[in-house]
Amino acid sequence: MASRRCIGEFELIARYFAPLARTFAGAGGLESDNAYLPADGRNDIAVKTDTIVSGVHFLDDESPERVAAKALRVCLSDLAAGGATPLAYQLSLALPEQWEERWVAGFARGLAADQRRYGIVLCGGDTVATPGPLTITITAFGQVPRGKGLGRGGARAGDDLWASGTIGDAALGLRAVRGKLKGLGVRDRKVLEDRYRLPRPRNALGIHLIGIARAAADVSDGLLADVGHIAAASRLAVHIEREMVPLSAAARRALAVEPALWADVLGGGDDYELVIAVPPRRAGTLQEAALQARVKVTRIGRFAKGRGVGLTVGGRATPIPRTGYVHF
Repeated sequence: MASRRCIGEFELIARYFAPLARTFAGAGGLESDNAYLPADGRNDIAVKTDTIVSGVHFLDDESPERVAAKALRVCLSDLAAGGATPLAYQLSLALPEQWEERWVAGFARGLAADQRRYGIVLCGGDTVATPGPLTITITAFGQVPRGKGLGRGGARAGDDLWASGTIGDAALGLRAVRGKLKGLGVRDRKVLEDRYRLPRPRNALGIHLIGIARAAADVSDGLLADVGHIAAASRLAVHIEREMVPLSAAARRALAVEPALWADVLGGGDDYELVIAVPPRRAGTLQEAALQARVKVTRIGRFAKGRGVGLTVGGRATPIPRTGYVHF
């Protein structure tokens, strides 16, 4: 009897699905989250699809408004990493057999609120029943100047690595939700839980990255994993200085109590911040764009010739505890 071999998400894509996209340049070899379709002489359309499943990507008892926000915002975050301005989206909703209309009403209210917040509108989709868990798929469309859409590939040796916002809050927030975070007050727990439950995509910053960044990704699988994706797609190594990784006050207090949580901060997902490869000469322009977007950015490392992700603490190389979330 043949044994079943498990392969990872990216190996699965490279082996079976990237060949199907080989003849379409806008797919970028499926090495980035967005595809780019020519729209007219001046613009491309960035396209991104994401699926979230109850009990996997959000809590079973989450409010429908927050489920809607998370479903839409994870796609918006990828558009931000591509430098695209949100335009429209399609929704595929697979409802459990015992669905309730009041839940759908709350879900629609959540979508309506984010449509206003992010300047995007529903343009189609599908609705079905399923014997399995609630499953939501959104395909988002954005606009980007022709040929300028950002992907994971494109970084060059010597580029600096920058991160937006703060890192690790969502992973710590999930631990807090599960009652596995020690020694924190109610306020800190709430701050961290909220970062897990409700992503804040950096679209206000993303639209300014064209002409500044060479490559970008959003932190969905974890800082080390997603920076590693940029390095791999760019055929480079990347070195991260742990003490430069931006932390919230709540995360700092959690780490003071339990330093081993660095593994979650660096390897946990769901932050939906941006990691950005920027030439040193453009650092000031990036900081000006961040100021305009009201988003903090921090230089946390540098790309170099070679392969893989390196981590230093106090200038000394240290083992990487875990790289990030894997789907399989």
